[in-house]
Amino acid sequence: MIATLKYNSRNHKIDLSKPLDISIPLRGGEGNVNAWYLNAPTITPHQEDDFIGKVSEGAPVNFNDIWFNPHSHVTHTECLGHITEDFHSINQNLKRFFFLAEVITVAPEKRGEDFVISAKQLKYALGNKKREALVIRTIPNMNNKRSLQYSHTNPPYLLEEAANYLIEKEVDHLLVDLPSVDKEKDDGALLAHNAFWNMSGKPRTNATITEFIYVANTIEDGCYFLNLHVAPFENDASPSRPVLYKIL
Repeated sequence: MIATLKYNSRNHKIDLSKPLDISIPLRGGEGNVNAWYLNAPTITPHQEDDFIGKVSEGAPVNFNDIWFNPHSHVTHTECLGHITEDFHSINQNLKRFFFLAEVITVAPEKRGEDFVISAKQLKYALGNKKREALVIRTIPNMNNKRSLQYSHTNPPYLLEEAANYLIEKEVDHLLVDLPSVDKEKDDGALLAHNAFWNMSGKPRTNATITEFIYVANTIEDGCYFLNLHVAPFENDASPSRPVLYKIL
């Protein structure tokens, strides 16, 4: 099915029958991706008295209880409520779901004991392109990103200068294949989060950060339309399913 989307007074055609899903699904158990020192998520039949919510155990339906944290266990999209005293809900702040996005591939550079993404790298990748959303794939890009255990591993992250550059480029939606845009252990500084949401000025309530994506190597760098949908949780963050569509 071919659809036509209008963006900046131009019509763009996309094939809705060929979605490119860049989310990581939630699975119960140790094989699920994990960060921030939590136990693995669980998906188990609900039990109450003699009832076990599993058809194979005699129940009329499968009826599972699910325990997880969106920041630790699944592709998720967050709003500035992630770092504010006042409550902000991603379900209230994200009201549009289609955006022109650029997919770029970045090799984080070594800085001391860390691997980081710098403003210089983003400038080189984006040039004079103007996009509402930026999808960052880091390399190496192995399939095991969908099940890595990130706690205490000091994963790559964005420098504060990189987040500031994205504001200059008017990027409102940042998607990364990392557990966080910030350093794992930074004593709560959260420099990239604070910079991207402009917390020292007028906060960017419309801006979102999506973490724990996985961009397959078969997806080429370039311009796509992004469909960014979240589960309707009234929370700072929610599980999300970002999907890319090639522009024909």
